[in-house]
Amino acid sequence: MKRLMWIGLALLLPLAATANENIPDQYPQSMLYSPPVEVIPHVWTAIGATAPSTYENAGHNNNLSFIVTGDGVVVINGGGSYLLARALHDEIRAITDQPVKLLINENGQGHAMLGNCYWAEQGVPILAHEDAATEFDDFGQQLLDGARNRLKDRAEGTCLHGPDETFSDRHEIELGEFRIEVLYLGPAHSPGDTQVWLPKQSLVIAGDMAFHERLLPIFDHTDTAGWVETWPLFEGLGATYVIPGHGHPTNMAQVRRYTHDYLVYLRAKIREVIDAGQGLEDSYYVDQSPYAHLHTFDELATRNAGRVFEAMEFE
Repeated sequence: MKRLMWIGLALLLPLAATANENIPDQYPQSMLYSPPVEVIPHVWTAIGATAPSTYENAGHNNNLSFIVTGDGVVVINGGGSYLLARALHDEIRAITDQPVKLLINENGQGHAMLGNCYWAEQGVPILAHEDAATEFDDFGQQLLDGARNRLKDRAEGTCLHGPDETFSDRHEIELGEFRIEVLYLGPAHSPGDTQVWLPKQSLVIAGDMAFHERLLPIFDHTDTAGWVETWPLFEGLGATYVIPGHGHPTNMAQVRRYTHDYLVYLRAKIREVIDAGQGLEDSYYVDQSPYAHLHTFDELATRNAGRVFEAMEFE
């Protein structure tokens, strides 16, 4: 059953106003934070909370997308738990009788792979970039332990299951009415960040290459310099529609503003600190006020500055 589509209009607006990190759950009858919406015909996404993973949002704080190709469904992101993956599958079954034929993990983070166990039980093959698979091999148990601590009973059934197949640069799929290009464009938010490009539809499911409405987090393994260098390849796809890793679907100008431009801005501020001979503690106080309206700013801004300083002092 299709739901009302406000997304088409939101794509043309400078900023969708409907996301709210203070709403713990927008879809209480489901483990999903919000029900799937159809972004363009046959391409759906269940938009996650623009907040950290919590018990209340069941760990659904990223976008879980799927493509109804006419000859089966391709799901992008396994979800952050077994029960969350099952909830997404329930929604897919309400929309189409087509079986799920492939799961693509956008990276090796918990919200992309901890639901893999459910999909593997359904006999769905799982694809990821080779670096994402290595990341999950190395840190999967840590991710699982964290999910169990946060989600408690909502982590029931969640276990470790990596991808069945990996790729290095690109993996192309022809299924039903869709040509699907699974791409690795270069270093970005985390190892093996993957983009799913639909050239005929001019839509990209960006994964954590692109953020919208919330401040992006910078992890120890985030390569901000590499991310900035990779960005032109991503923007060079020329996508009309962008489903970001976090936040509502939008356009390329918006995700550039809150991803690329934020990285360039923060790196420039940290360069000033380093060039002035100042230290880590000084980096915490750089002015990030142009981005203070973004969700998760209070949780992440200071930490982001420190991690960029620690990386840049050795560049």
